[in-house]
Amino acid sequence: MFNLIRKDFVLQKTTLMIMIPVLVVYLFLGTSSIWIGIVFSIVITINAYTIDEKSSINMLLNSLPYTRKEIVSSKYIGAFIFTCLVVFIIFIGNLIIHQEITIWKDILLIVSLVMVAISFIFPFLYKFKSQYMLTSSLVLFAIYLVVITLFIPNLNDKIEEFVQMLLTLQTAQYYLFIALLVMALYACSWLLSIRIYGKKVF
Repeated sequence: MFNLIRKDFVLQKTTLMIMIPVLVVYLFLGTSSIWIGIVFSIVITINAYTIDEKSSINMLLNSLPYTRKEIVSSKYIGAFIFTCLVVFIIFIGNLIIHQEITIWKDILLIVSLVMVAISFIFPFLYKFKSQYMLTSSLVLFAIYLVVITLFIPNLNDKIEEFVQMLLTLQTAQYYLFIALLVMALYACSWLLSIRIYGKKVF
């Protein structure tokens, strides 16, 4: 399985060489570290999946001495590693550029939100193709625009307030509870993706 994870890093070498400098530029501009971390982690993770999505690559992977469970598991482990890499770059970038240490609450929030997003994205990608992901994203964005235009004009403010509320929680038990919920969701998604991919025919 290590070689499967390593493959994702090797195949994304060019992408990472482009994305990392762009990430640093956003840090220079003072963009929220949380949103940078979430967006870049998800984009890199989905890109790693789409590289393997071609039928020829899927057939090659399934002809190698790896089980389908290992192939799916490598994506979930890789997603976590990619997220940790992005968080590490943000931590070092903020330390060098702004002379400030990224607080652990921000780091936990980035990792948690990325894991929640991946928990929904991966089963969808394994069930359908990534082209449907774009269509679904456009539909969701259209729904979002309708909601903020007609029903909840201050939705963005409410989301920002909710995030700030999470960051100002003082009891460590709340963070532990949230972390356990996220890990449970990630594990369920992992098992679901294994089940979906195991039934696919190439």
